[in-house]
Amino acid sequence: MGQPDCRLRDVFWAERSAGTGDNRKETPMILETKRLILRPWTEDDAEECFRYAKDPRVGPAAGWQVHTSVENTREIIRNVLAVLETYCIILKETGLPVGSIGLHHNDLAVRDDEMELGYWLGVPYWGQGLVPEAAEEVLRHAFQDLGLARVWCAYYDGNTKSKRVQEKLGFRYQWTNESVPVPLLGETRMGHVNLMTKEEWREAHHGLPA
Repeated sequence: MGQPDCRLRDVFWAERSAGTGDNRKETPMILETKRLILRPWTEDDAEECFRYAKDPRVGPAAGWQVHTSVENTREIIRNVLAVLETYCIILKETGLPVGSIGLHHNDLAVRDDEMELGYWLGVPYWGQGLVPEAAEEVLRHAFQDLGLARVWCAYYDGNTKSKRVQEKLGFRYQWTNESVPVPLLGETRMGHVNLMTKEEWREAHHGLPA
């Protein structure tokens, strides 16, 4: 499919990995996988979140600034992360936060029956398959519980880790935006947009009911 006739707001690219925005649920959900608990963020998570969000390898790759203090992180949790359909990724082994994943609406996901998937993970946990594991459950939740028809996902050029995650999950490439504003960093980047439909998800999961 081609690019829809809509304008990508700066906030889409700046906040896509945070999973912010409106959603279709009225009460928080707690999701679970083999190794993970996905639950709402609370301000009590600030210290652990800061442990990873202060690393310059995490936020800038996704379009947001490095966190500067635990209090800065607490404010971001309060104003950005603590919304419905944004989940704190908890490692069962430790019971502590290691990243974030969520669904949100924006100028890419403009219809009521579509949302965009975003995520980030602390560097010590890269390469362990945790984001794909969390995303598989969030996609199930999106298509089965929320009844979405489409889920979008995007990454900035050069973010090969996010690109591989989306390919592994089965997202299909849609288009590239050559010059996307990154307002939180004061720059522009190339961005790549992918999509998964309910039908594609259902087929990939061997006819599971959607």
